[in-house]
Amino acid sequence: MSSYIIIGAGVFGTSTALHLKTRYPNANVKLIDRHDPDAPTRPAASWDWNKVVRADYRDITYCRMALEAQDEWRTNPLWRPFYHETGIYWISRTGFAQKVVDNFKALGRDAELYALPVQEARGLYGGIFDSADYEGVEKVLINKTSGWAAAKDALRAGIKRAIDIGVEYISAEVDLLEFDQEARCIGVRIHDGSTIIAQRTVLCTGAFTPVLLERTASHTSRDAFRPHQRMIAAGVTTGLVTLDDETAEAFKEMPVCIQENPTWRGPSNGTLPPIEGNQIKFWGQSIFQFPQGNPHISTPPAGAEYDQWDVPDTLKADVAIANEATFGKRGTDWKIHTHRICWDCVTPSEDFIISRHPASEGLFVATCGSFHGWKFLPVIGRYVTQMLEGTLESDLEKRWAWDRPLPSEPGREWPRLDLRDLRGDA
Repeated sequence: MSSYIIIGAGVFGTSTALHLKTRYPNANVKLIDRHDPDAPTRPAASWDWNKVVRADYRDITYCRMALEAQDEWRTNPLWRPFYHETGIYWISRTGFAQKVVDNFKALGRDAELYALPVQEARGLYGGIFDSADYEGVEKVLINKTSGWAAAKDALRAGIKRAIDIGVEYISAEVDLLEFDQEARCIGVRIHDGSTIIAQRTVLCTGAFTPVLLERTASHTSRDAFRPHQRMIAAGVTTGLVTLDDETAEAFKEMPVCIQENPTWRGPSNGTLPPIEGNQIKFWGQSIFQFPQGNPHISTPPAGAEYDQWDVPDTLKADVAIANEATFGKRGTDWKIHTHRICWDCVTPSEDFIISRHPASEGLFVATCGSFHGWKFLPVIGRYVTQMLEGTLESDLEKRWAWDRPLPSEPGREWPRLDLRDLRGDA
């Protein structure tokens, strides 16, 4: 009987457990996470009130994959209850809108999707975006087939389904990877000192991945485990606004709104439609790292919760910029509350890593959502399973490989700020 350990019950880990156990019902699949399956909060990017679900990509490969994921969100009874197709209103300064329209056409997908001149677009949805920042914008992307999903609820449902079909869920903190005398990965050592053994170990560990690999390199004295510049732990800040009943009524048909920024301001900011309690979520435009330790690598703050609720005033102000850029004077008096730092693992190209780790037989990596991976929850495990069985299509195998060439310049999501500076650390 084949056996697998999947470390991390986020998007990549939960989806992999589901697809792996469904495809191989007799396999022994263990899903290990530091949090209980019904934990009220988690610090990772996979836990949130809501997340954007969209196939609006410049890159046609991710566009195709996201369309597959959206089909599952719409039709699969497991995911359908959590999906809301509100549409998307994407303010871009880069010609993005037409590229998305072209990708949908090339993939043969019909959608209520179009690029509108600013003056025409700003009157849509009752004019709620009429005061947004349109400087330098020629066209706004409108896609009525995009939307959002209730993130933490969908993730919990996925974990529950995995357990129901026979995945063993273990709540434990993983300290180290375990190896045999031939340097083959044979499992993990958890915080109480005990070991869990399997033929294959898959790291779906998000922002914790660089920490675990650096720790493994130090413990084994093998530099080949180190991530180097392949990935980095990065954070972004979110916050909530509670609308009054009158405003909530005016916003009930609101779509997701994304504001693609000039490069100097950061990749994007935006907001999602009201959830229960008339709350809308904003995310800030600043992506940051937190270099610490020896060697000096970016890692989330210590502790199970990564200090996710301890948000400095500079990052609260960063979230406020999203409000101003989206709603202008309309949101002047809104009070943003419940700020949170969301941690993910980012690659220089913003591509995932779904690959065997060349330093050790039996060790695999499936992570690096790069702040756009959540929407793939229903399908990403299928690709991880294909990687494990050696059937992943060649182009994706090369694109997601551990040892792929790095770009000369990192992408827009790569962190360019330091949390220590943002906090005003001495």
